[in-house]
Amino acid sequence: MSPYYGPVGEKQSDIDYERNFMAGDVVVGTGYGAQLMLYVSCALFLWKRRKQTPQSMFLLAYMSFMLLIESLFIAVQARTVQMIYIENRNYPGGPWAFFLASQTAGINVTFYATLFLLTFLSDILVLWRCWVIWAASGQTTLAWIVITFPGICLLASFVLGTLWTLQSSQPNLSLYSKLPMAYGISYYAISLSTNIILTLLIIGRLAVHRRTLLKNLPEDLAGHYISLATIIVESAALYSVFAALFLVTYAINNPTNQIWLGVTSACQQIANLLIIYRVAEGSAWQMDTLTSKAPPIHFKSYPDPSTHGGSFHIVAPSTSTGSFDPELTSKDERSEVV
Repeated sequence: MSPYYGPVGEKQSDIDYERNFMAGDVVVGTGYGAQLMLYVSCALFLWKRRKQTPQSMFLLAYMSFMLLIESLFIAVQARTVQMIYIENRNYPGGPWAFFLASQTAGINVTFYATLFLLTFLSDILVLWRCWVIWAASGQTTLAWIVITFPGICLLASFVLGTLWTLQSSQPNLSLYSKLPMAYGISYYAISLSTNIILTLLIIGRLAVHRRTLLKNLPEDLAGHYISLATIIVESAALYSVFAALFLVTYAINNPTNQIWLGVTSACQQIANLLIIYRVAEGSAWQMDTLTSKAPPIHFKSYPDPSTHGGSFHIVAPSTSTGSFDPELTSKDERSEVV
């Protein structure tokens, strides 16, 4: 029988938390790599469109700020692993006991603060997209009314998130103490509920205007705005699914919540970047999505004196009236002969 070199004097629940804490750190690093690739793609799109789209620079600044916070979150996570498993490996009770006892350390306070900021700023982005989709038909007043309740929920989550961050970093308290845990569950419950409400509002709006889109846009173009992928991306449903898994496992104090926390944080930022990517490439919903109409292409036969026959010319409609009059169109306005 081989000798035992495992933990001594630790509870099995603590060992399970230590295992999942390490696994969560790996997941966070993997998600960060995906975020970097999406960030570069979005940044290139936004930079190229900076002169055509005024909001491009704002979105570029927003996602850069979010990447900065996420990078700090990743660095703090890596440093915490070093402190727990390397520098204090012989702490009485084991690595997990040290983690719970060191919540007032600056690195752990930074961990909670960055996690809270990432979630709150991401919720603001989804709220903005909901407003854009509801205002796409020109009804901005209705859009403001619709997002009023989710906006109030977002403010409530900000208050609870602040209390959760402060309480989790108090002496003799931790993320899993009774009071911080109550704040944390309430915070994530409201944040998740807000995302679900926004998701349903977006889906409902897309369903109502499906017929309008198909009427005003070509079928292949309309598919960009009403497809399943559009609904998933625009509503940040990717984040909502994993946030629900984290909330459930956190509420029942299951050790796997450490993994779902890492997955949730990564998916939240990936969902944001997917939204911004669609905005950057021009396939996302805009304020005029339901009011713009694709102009028709007219085919007209004109006599060609060189051939004594006829040839087809493709002529775009007049931009002033939206229609085409072959008698008023000059030869220079016609496209090349087909």
